[in-house]
Amino acid sequence: MTQAEFSNMRINLDRLLSRLKALGQDGALEGGGVCRLALSDTDKLGRDRVSGWMRELGLEVSIDKIGNMMALLPGQEDLPPVVIGSHIDTVATGGLYDGNLGVLAGLEVISVLRDSGYVPRRPIVVAAFTNEEGSRFAPDMMGSAVDRGSLPLEEALAIADADGLVVGDELARIGYAGEAEPGHIKPHCFFELHVEQGPVLEEEGLEIGAVTGVQGISWTEYTVTGVSNHAGTTPMRLRHDAGFAAASISVAARAVAGEIGEDQVATVGVTELDPNLVNVIARKARLTVDLRNIDEAKLQAAEKSLTDKIETIAESEGVEITSRTLARFEPVIFDDSMVDLIESMAKDQGYSVRRMASGAGHDAQMFAPDCPTAMIFVPSVGGISHNIKEYTTPDQLQAGANVLLQAVLSKAEEE
Repeated sequence: MTQAEFSNMRINLDRLLSRLKALGQDGALEGGGVCRLALSDTDKLGRDRVSGWMRELGLEVSIDKIGNMMALLPGQEDLPPVVIGSHIDTVATGGLYDGNLGVLAGLEVISVLRDSGYVPRRPIVVAAFTNEEGSRFAPDMMGSAVDRGSLPLEEALAIADADGLVVGDELARIGYAGEAEPGHIKPHCFFELHVEQGPVLEEEGLEIGAVTGVQGISWTEYTVTGVSNHAGTTPMRLRHDAGFAAASISVAARAVAGEIGEDQVATVGVTELDPNLVNVIARKARLTVDLRNIDEAKLQAAEKSLTDKIETIAESEGVEITSRTLARFEPVIFDDSMVDLIESMAKDQGYSVRRMASGAGHDAQMFAPDCPTAMIFVPSVGGISHNIKEYTTPDQLQAGANVLLQAVLSKAEEE
């Protein structure tokens, strides 16, 4: 194959769209979204479908002990492979593109190579990682974290969901407790194509984001214990109101984001009261706080500021507040040469591009410490994601997949 033929290879948009649509039927929600929580029955359906496509392409499919699915296209030489990876699990009200695009675009890259008869120097692996979202089992990025050794396998297998169901048991139940050892594939480099899940690219009228890194993430669950009492007869000065303390923590989290400023964000995602009654002072509350920043020092400052504020809230209201870390990841900076590659491949194909950090966590951040890693963003219409209305236009999907194809081919030819 000549250099011109090599550089002119493009993805088949209709095939990519068809696979995205078909996968969206596994756990389909009314209105066009998807609920495919990790290790659920619908996750099994999605896994069966994707692994079927992998085998139809003649790939060597392996499943490891945390359920990660790896599909290998052999190369001309037995060298460490180029890995393309993402996930197919979703949040409870997910869309068609988050995670799924990265896996199916990887299969489209393989399909293009199969169509052309071209065999790259290095093998190429397409990976679908277990439980990236963390919606059912915390922490998020579980499968890729186990693969990269940052989360021990036995610890991950023992994690339970809100109903007490355990990862290891659920993997076995759906038939995806594999035999391969996590980390058995040693990557030459790692790519992930993903929807932005934010408004920046659309607002600026750009087609491609060359991702420079991923924000650090701090997830904490707080449990507040107060005293349940009558809403009408208990004077305000004598209350130990878990609900009020929880609300105060929510306000404090927003205040912390304002204090740190710049890229600091803070979100209260869960709030539960017990008893949850109109005329009873809550005796207990549970809430979660999500803090993120691209700067580790600022993220630590935000964590300390919130902790200090919570101590003041507990003392003032006369309640007990305990905390539990759900997830903690330091910010990750991607390899400069890989970011340069994404940027140049986009420009070479006539796509508008900008460098940008990711506000969300991704499997790619688990690989960045171990091998050259890059992410490609395509716009999210309205900045909407984790929502059944999540949408990226066909032209935008095509642009991202074409950049991925050329970037993968470039790295697959390296010695």
